[in-house]
Amino acid sequence: MKRYDFIYLFDALDANPNGDPDAGNLPRVDAETGHGLVTDVCLKRKIRNFVQLTKPESQGQDGPGFDIYVREKAILNHQHDRAYKALSLDPKKAKQPEIEKTRQWMCKNFYDIRTFGAVMGTEVNCGQVRGPVQLSFARSLDPVVTSEFSVTRCAVTTEKEAEKQSGDNRTMGRKYAIPCGLYRSHGFINPFLAAQTGFTDEDRELLFTALENAFQFDQSAARPAGSMNPRGLLIFEHSSQLGSAPSHVLFDAVKITRKPDVEVARSFADYEVTVDDSAIPEGVTLIRRI
Repeated sequence: MKRYDFIYLFDALDANPNGDPDAGNLPRVDAETGHGLVTDVCLKRKIRNFVQLTKPESQGQDGPGFDIYVREKAILNHQHDRAYKALSLDPKKAKQPEIEKTRQWMCKNFYDIRTFGAVMGTEVNCGQVRGPVQLSFARSLDPVVTSEFSVTRCAVTTEKEAEKQSGDNRTMGRKYAIPCGLYRSHGFINPFLAAQTGFTDEDRELLFTALENAFQFDQSAARPAGSMNPRGLLIFEHSSQLGSAPSHVLFDAVKITRKPDVEVARSFADYEVTVDDSAIPEGVTLIRRI
């Protein structure tokens, strides 16, 4: 496995890309600058959902499995129990050698563990895994404006509510969105950790495919169809494990600016993406997936 660094671009149009539960589910913003934010956890959720939707949950006897460890409503200790049962081990008597065996089993069977890592030192202990793939927060190129809308549901939940409204049966609610935002996130693949978790070239290809299709099957009332789209996946492939340049030097070679004649951006077409090829050293290949 070689070292990889990558830039991921996506936009949001009249959508809530990542609601903040501590702020009434308003879109996340940097309080000082007003730039929109999408957490790394949110992006990893998109990848997990894509893998869960598209890959079989094989158990990894003949190769790596593609089950998902952190899934909706999962009980993680139950996931750990699977490793102990598969290896015929007793979690109450497990010492470090047994825990290491379960850690390896979890890496082999769960895609998101061998990709992102996991802390599994719970009551049913499967150890800890440092994942080779990490993502940064995504930040919008320009400040975003949060729009708040009143919405009406022409129905109520209970008869008591209907009686209070004398049969009018309407419920008011709120919906939040940003008119437009182009977001940029950075990603990293550590080849040394990949060797430890068993992260393969096939896993890497699946990761990039998931990013290319992250919003294709993620539509909801907060993110209607076509309101969020991947706009760029620029991958820096190094010729060795150590790499030929620091990540920040490669990221700085990619500039994204609003076009001079655009005062307020309202689409991806209002931006320009430029790459300074002279800043990319020998031993690094730029691959454009989107």
